[in-house]
This record gives sequence, C-alpha cells and structure tokens, in this order.
Amino acid sequence: MNDEICEREGMRIALLPSAYAPAVGGVEELTSRLACRLLDSGDDVEVWTIRHPPALPEDQELDRVRVRRFLLPMPRMSARALLSFPWDSRRALAKLVAAAEEFRPDVIHVQCFSANGAYATPLANHLRVPLVVTLQGETVMDDTDIYDRSLALRLALRRAGRKAAAVTACSRFVLQDAERRFGLAPGRGRVIPNGVELNEGAAAEPLSLPFERFVLGVGRVVEKKGFDLLLKAFERIAPLHPDLGLVIGGNGPARDQLVAAAASAGLADRVAFPGTLSRGQVAWALDAAAVFVLPSRVEPFGIVVIEALRAGCPTIVSNHGGATEIVRDGVDGIVADPYDTGALATAIQSLLTDELLAKRIGLAGRTRAVDFAWAEVAHRYRELYSHVTP
Repeated sequence: MNDEICEREGMRIALLPSAYAPAVGGVEELTSRLACRLLDSGDDVEVWTIRHPPALPEDQELDRVRVRRFLLPMPRMSARALLSFPWDSRRALAKLVAAAEEFRPDVIHVQCFSANGAYATPLANHLRVPLVVTLQGETVMDDTDIYDRSLALRLALRRAGRKAAAVTACSRFVLQDAERRFGLAPGRGRVIPNGVELNEGAAAEPLSLPFERFVLGVGRVVEKKGFDLLLKAFERIAPLHPDLGLVIGGNGPARDQLVAAAASAGLADRVAFPGTLSRGQVAWALDAAAVFVLPSRVEPFGIVVIEALRAGCPTIVSNHGGATEIVRDGVDGIVADPYDTGALATAIQSLLTDELLAKRIGLAGRTRAVDFAWAEVAHRYRELYSHVTP
C-alpha cells in the first residue's frame, strides 16, 4: 500500500490520548504518528489530552497539530475531593464541550483509557458523534495497577465498552483482557496494532559505552518490564563472553535496585544504565546491538520490538503478552519465557554464537516490520472512522 490513506473528503478527528508531548512514551508517540498521517491525508486533527502537569499550556501547536489540554478530575477518597467532584467534573466536561463546538469533530478517538476516556463517553453522547476507544494495555501495564484500585475507572471503561461505536486494541492479548475483566462483549472489539515509520530518519547518536559488543534492553525501568530477569540471564552468559556488555536504556523506580544488583554480581563495569534515550540514541543502539531482548513479565504490545525488527537487530521477546503477536518464534525472532532465566540465557547465547541464525532472523525481522508500517496502521484507523460515521 502506498502512503496515501484514502482518496475521499477529509474528516475532522479529535484524538484523546491519556498523555501527549512533552511527555514521552508509547501513547504519546503513536498519537503523534497517527495525527501526522491523518493530516497528510487531508483530515483536520486536534489532540485533546489531560493537562499534567497543570503548568503546561492549555492550548498550543506541536508539529502541525493543535493540542488542547484539560484538567479532568476523577473521584478520590477524601471528603473534600468527593464534595468538589460534581462541580469540578461538570466544569471539565463543559470545557470539552466548548472545544468540540468550536472544532466540530466527526469522530472522537480515545487512545489509552484513563480520565480521558471517562469524559469522552459523555462528551460523545452529548455531541451525538461516534466514539472510538483504543486500548493500549493500560489495564495490565499501569505501573501502579490503577485499574485494580479505581472503581471509577473500571466502571467508566465498562460503560465505554458498551457505548462506543468501535473498540480496538493493540493486540489480541489486550482485547482478551478487556473481555475477561471489563465486560467487553466477545467479538465486539478488533485488533489494530501499533506501527513504526519504516524510514524514520532520526540521526544516529552514539552512546558512550565501556564495551563495543552488547545485549540491549530498552523501556521504562519498572518491575513489569523484567530487566532484573534480563540481568540474571546476562549473569549466566557473561563468563562465556568477556567482551560482552549489557545496556539497559530507560529510567524508572527500579533503576537503582538494578544498578546495585549488577554491582553485587561483579558486573558493574559490564552493565550500562544510560538513562532515558533519545530517538537518535535508540536508533544507534538498535543498529549496534548484538541482540535486543524484551524480557517483560507482561507486555501488551511492544513498539520497541518493531523498531528492533526494522533495524535488523536479532530479537528475543517475552512469551507473556502481545509481543508474541509481532515476533514469530524461530522465523523473525525468538520467543522465550523470561521467568526461566536459564532458557532466556540460552536464547541469547544462540544468537551470540550462531552468526547464520542471527543474520537470518535479523533479515526476516526487517521484512516483518513492513507489516506494521504506519501508513497501513493509519489506513486501518481511517477506514474504521469512515465505517462508524454517518
């Protein structure tokens, strides 16, 4: 398919992600990519998101996209918050309605359900425009397990699942979780995966590392991402490869503990923690790494997996979650159980020692990445919008 999304009159689309730039993360990235693709197709697009922190501008333009930010309160268990919530929520919804009356969207699209989704449902009902809800794994991957703690969010998601004109998820794994735990009717949703720019064009920015050959992990440094499991697997193979290092790119609350664990294992000089990586640094690291590993205890999808495939980096992914819907075991990557650190170490070792296997999987990965091109992903969303609008 070419880069043109659709040959038809433009639509007006309000994208409501749970977060957006200057915040950095998966939902911010995919919303930006989708917005730009829709703009290129001739659509009008605005991004409406949560104003967090509150000091951010209420209204600004970022990369051709008008971004409006709103304070969207949710019920909290304190007397003062409960007393003020009815007034605060009505005021927040009124501001959303005012923005909608100015922009007049044909469709409202929630990306990653949080307070944005809780307000989008009554907003779409008030405007009588179709609501599309896209789940990005927030129900299983939130760092604080907010869906286990917030009755308000659980009820809001159930309501949205009933009221939305369409529900999508980034993977079957996420869709099945919505069916099992949040009352989404089986067959009600569809999978539209996240995407990647095949020719991103980010200038490579080399990392300063004390070694040349390395295994790479990238992501938020939290317990669910399983970097401690990757470190344990690296401990097993480190004696076999004295020149090999491990790079864990990203930041998060588990970082200090990992640094201490590496030092305790006698690997302080062989495990690098460069912190949050820029797009150029990620591009360089994926191009330079001997192996990329996604060791997550649970993973809804894994955009960085597609980026690794695009780079031709031999890739290993966790068998817990949606990454197995990207990587086909033994074809364009290896699927392993990160809880079995011995098996994970064996998988890494196989790619480090078998050059033909690593080359074959790397080349197949490049081919596989084409299936997730943003041009195709945006086209599928555009078709969905056309289907649900009158």
